[in-house]
Amino acid sequence: MTTFDDDMWVGVVRLHARVEHALATALQRHGLGLSEYRALCHLSTAGKGELRMQELAELLGLNQSSVTRLVGRLEQAGLTRRDLCADDRRGVYSVITEEGRARKAGASDTYEAALTQALDRAEAEGLAPVVTALRASRPAATL
Repeated sequence: MTTFDDDMWVGVVRLHARVEHALATALQRHGLGLSEYRALCHLSTAGKGELRMQELAELLGLNQSSVTRLVGRLEQAGLTRRDLCADDRRGVYSVITEEGRARKAGASDTYEAALTQALDRAEAEGLAPVVTALRASRPAATL
């Protein structure tokens, strides 16, 4: 026998998988993976457009080696660069470049449209209680 909480959690997991797949597919046309796009989002809103590698890893839910590989791909594409911390030479920052800002900006509309479409589709395909609960939690100013 399942509980309401279990049913809701299974719905959240199903919704997450569907939405992540839709977002990843949509971002491919911009030459970005989902983690890369999210990294650019975090960097673009950070002070001076930079974050310590460890901070970026925490924000993305990645371990240190995964974020190092991710930042390496972004650097190779010219979307970020690394910088040493002036106060602590062991600290390394990832810094978004102007090209990175432009790529993120160009992909943002695609991301938002894909997110809305994926949530609408999931709502129509039996995940309405989960989608409704998530959408009900948004601040009144965004409605």
